[in-house]
Parts: sequence; structure tokens; C-alpha cells
Amino acid sequence: MTCELTELGPADGIDIPALREKYRKERDKRLRPEHTEQYVRPVDDFADAYEVDPHMPVTPRDAISEELDVAILGGGWTGLLAGYHLRQAGVHGFRHIEHGGDFGGVWYWNRYPGIQCDNESYCYLPLLEETGFMPSKRFSDGDEIQGYCRLIGEKYGFYDKALFHTRVTALRWDGDINRWRIETDRGDQIRARHVIMAGGLMNMPKLPGIPGIHEFRGRMFHSARWDYDYTGGAYGAPVLDKLGDKRVAIVGTGATSIQAVPYLARYARQLYVLQRTPSTVDERPNPPTDPDWASSLQPGWQRERQANFHRGAQEVFLPGDEDAVCDLWTEISRHLQAQLEAEGWPQLTMEEIAARREVIDYQVMERLRARIDALVDDPETAEKLKPWFRFPCKRPLSNNEYYPSFNRSNVTLIDVSETQGVERMTERGFVAAGKEYEIDCMIFASGFEVTSELERRWGIPVFEGRGGVSIYRHWGEGPETLHGTMTCRFPNMYFTGYIQGGLNSSTTEQFNRQVEHIAYIVGECLERGVEAAEPTQDAQDAYVRHFSEIEVDTSQLIRECTPSYYSNEGDTKPKWLLLRGYGHGWNAFMKLLADWRASGDLAGLDLK
Repeated sequence: MTCELTELGPADGIDIPALREKYRKERDKRLRPEHTEQYVRPVDDFADAYEVDPHMPVTPRDAISEELDVAILGGGWTGLLAGYHLRQAGVHGFRHIEHGGDFGGVWYWNRYPGIQCDNESYCYLPLLEETGFMPSKRFSDGDEIQGYCRLIGEKYGFYDKALFHTRVTALRWDGDINRWRIETDRGDQIRARHVIMAGGLMNMPKLPGIPGIHEFRGRMFHSARWDYDYTGGAYGAPVLDKLGDKRVAIVGTGATSIQAVPYLARYARQLYVLQRTPSTVDERPNPPTDPDWASSLQPGWQRERQANFHRGAQEVFLPGDEDAVCDLWTEISRHLQAQLEAEGWPQLTMEEIAARREVIDYQVMERLRARIDALVDDPETAEKLKPWFRFPCKRPLSNNEYYPSFNRSNVTLIDVSETQGVERMTERGFVAAGKEYEIDCMIFASGFEVTSELERRWGIPVFEGRGGVSIYRHWGEGPETLHGTMTCRFPNMYFTGYIQGGLNSSTTEQFNRQVEHIAYIVGECLERGVEAAEPTQDAQDAYVRHFSEIEVDTSQLIRECTPSYYSNEGDTKPKWLLLRGYGHGWNAFMKLLADWRASGDLAGLDLK
């Protein structure tokens, strides 16, 4: 496939200082002093709704009391990949403990109408070469992704030991037996030598803290617990035929809403889309997978494609690179590559490259705003839908039906940026800009606990290492680790996610390499008869110091960005910033880990 350059307006036709000021004003009116605290965990009757699995009944079982080598906490991508790499390392004494009723994680819970992968499936879906699976189209639908998760679980024999519909309530290190004591809500007492935290990035729904939310007498649900009994239709067949006489509101305009709004607009009597911050939404070509292309692929193709995507989305294309993915994520790098190629690949400093990227960033955002004018009939609505921020500030999206939905007479966009969200809810509906809107149903497409405090994200009340120290107190001012994987005072405990490690443009590839590294450590410990391993204080301090010394300062961009989960809702000094990565880049971090493993001595770990 040849990747064509998108058509951008001339750089000298853009008033960048004026746009910077516009971006600042738009950001400031959306910035809230409570940052992530503006969202709340479901409580009371809401909590009950989120604890109940609408997809699969809970199967009664006896409580388990056992010892095992490894407990994997989570059955989404990270947990599945952890199981795969443990198998590859020769470790078989493990089981998954998963809150949902099956493997899949966010793809188990999320079944809203229109759900698709919003990254190219050939990069996003892991282990394609290992399993022999090929996505049916460029952006897989949710049910295909969930089915692929089940395929992995079946292929590698994970179902036999998996504990589904089970939530961990306590993790305590017992130094007398050098094991983790795990308690669950099913009465289990598990003593695991090693524990892998594989809860994923998007496992805990969050709600906007709207005053009066408990007063509303209509139907309310989160998009991660879609109620097809109310809306009509079914997962994979979203004919929402019960909404014909219903007035529906949806809160949020991120990835979920972009995909669900076209279906709600098609079937609801009235749809209100409540928007605080618009997203960038480009077109989405989604052709079926070409069988000739698939059969032509050579071994190693997926790793090469993921590396190409990473360069395009986060770094710089190399001379001779062809943009294999060719989408919105790689557009800026594609244009930068064309510039450098036309100039004979001049030697530029990182600062000069960053300056060029910034100019192209403004050009791309102008193109995306112009797309809205071309697709939305009402000029006032079109203006409200325009994103006014730098490209990296909010997750880029693509959808062919979202903007045209606002041309329907039954769809109303309500901009709540001036009041920084919905003012309040009432028995009959909601209030925005002083006006009450009567509705029958409120849908919260408000996302997940991504970058907020760990206790909220993990949902494990008791988590204690050596000497009874709580992980929440231990990391009270932010994480301190060796390689983003282990921490002092928590032996045989392994962390995944965005914690002091390298950042890859493909989330699943990042988690894949994290658990590959973890599986190596676990395998070595079991083979050598090591009962407890944790970083020495000196090794941890040295790594944290190194990580901080080379860290790229993103505080300026955070200060410029519109609030989102990327920026911890605008917190300029966050403890858990999502995009805090290894300063020398992904490849350098991978080499650091590979060299450490190749040494064979588990350097920096205290082994007992």
C-alpha cells in the first residue's frame, strides 16, 4: 500500500501565536482545580450496578485454599500476555484471577454499539504470528477482539485454572513462608510465590461528580455496562429499536462516544451530546483484510510493523521508511519525513526537529477543523465541535459517521465547557447553562480510572508488603522502582503499565514486553530456588535517579494542553502522569532490559 500525504494548508498561512492564545483560552475555561478528583468511583446503588456482570451469570463455586507459583491479577491483554510468556519461560504453576466472567478485560466489559479498535488491528492485536490469527479488517470490531482474547486463552490452556468473577480484596506478604497471601470476595485463600499486577489501564469505570446525580429517576448506566435490555439491540447487532420514544443524553465525547453516538442518533427520539472538550476525529478507511497481502507476509512482519508505527506516532521516520500504517497517528511524522527528504536529510538538533513538528501540528489541526466545516451543516454546531489544542494533547480518533450525526434534527450538541461540565442533575433530567433538559436516559461515556491514584485504579483495599507497609503509602509521592517492574519491600511483586518504563505507541506491545521481562525474572527465580526477590535500595535509587536525570520535561506541554487523562486532567505536578517515559526512548529501554537479562545475574535484586 502506498501512503499518500494528506493535503495541508501552507505553514505561512497559519498565525501560530494567535492559535497558541486561542488554545490557552480554550484550555483555561476547561481546567478544574480538583483535576482527577472531579471524577468519582461508583458508590451506593451505582456500585451495585457496576459489580453485577450484565454479560454472564456468576457460577457458584467452592472457595479455594492453595499454594501456587504465580498469581496473575487480571485477564485482559496484560494478563493473557503474562500467561503466554510464563509458558514460554517454562512456568506452568499459575492461574489468572479476573473480576469479569471471561478473558478480555476492557474488551469483555465494553460492548457498546459501534465498538471498534481505534488503532490498526495488525499492530494492536498481539501475538498474531504466534497464534496464526488475522483480523478480518483494518479496525476490528469489539466482538472479534473479545473472541480473539478467548482464542488465546483456549490455545494456551488458561481456562483450566482461571478464576472468573473473582475480585482480590487483600494482598499481604508473609515473610514466614515467603509468599503472598491473597484473599478474594469468593472466600479464597491463595498463597502465591509471585504476583503479577496485570489489571490493565482501563479496568475501573469512573463517573463525573455531577451534583444531584442520585436524584434522577430515569435510567442511567456507564458505557462499559451497556444496557441492551433498555436500548434494544444486542452486542454486535446494535439495532437500538427501544429508543424510538426515548430522550437520551450521553456525557463525554471521547473514543466511546465517537463510536456510539451515530447509533444513538439513528434510533433515539432525541439525543443530547454533552461535550466539555471535543476530540479530533478524522476519516476511517476500514477495508477488509486483503488475503493476498496476508499470505505475502514474512516471519517477523508484526514486530516490524509495530516498530514502524512507533517511529511514526512517537519518534521520526528513518530515511527509506514507508509509513506502513498511514493514519492520523503518523500524519505529522509523514509530513516531517517528506520535508527532510526534500532537503536531503539535513542534520538537525532535537530542538529543531521539535520546532518543525510543532508547525506541522498546527497545520494538521487546521485540516481537521476544516473537515468539520465540510461535514456539519450548522455553522454554530460545527464551531463547537472544533478541537483547539495541540495534536498530542488528546487521543486522536477516527469515524466516518460521527460528524454527520449532528445534521440530524433529533441530535443536539450541548457545550458544557463554560460551566466545566454538567451543572447538576434533577429528577427529570439535567441542567446545562441554567436550562433544564428532560430526558429518559443518561449514559456516562466518561471513561476509566487511567491516571488517578492507585487505590482508586486497582480497587484493592489492603495491599501490604514487608513489615505491613501499604503500597499506597510506599508510593504516596509517586512510584520508585527498578526498571518500572519491582519495588523495595514488595518481594516477588511485579507491576505493569505506565510506571517508570519505556513508552511504546502500541499499548499492547508495551505490556507485551513488560510481562516478557517479568516472566524471565520469575522463571529464573523458580529455577534457582529463590524464594524471595526484591530490588536492593541502592539499585532502586540508582535507577530512579537515572530515570529522572534523562526524563524529557513534558510539563510545558501539559500546561498548554486541554485537560484530559493524558495530562492527568491538567495537573502540572502529577504523581501518576500517564506519559512519563524513559527519556532515551523505547528502543534504548528495550536494550537496557535485554542487557540486564543477558548478564544472567539478576543484578540489583536481593535474592533469598
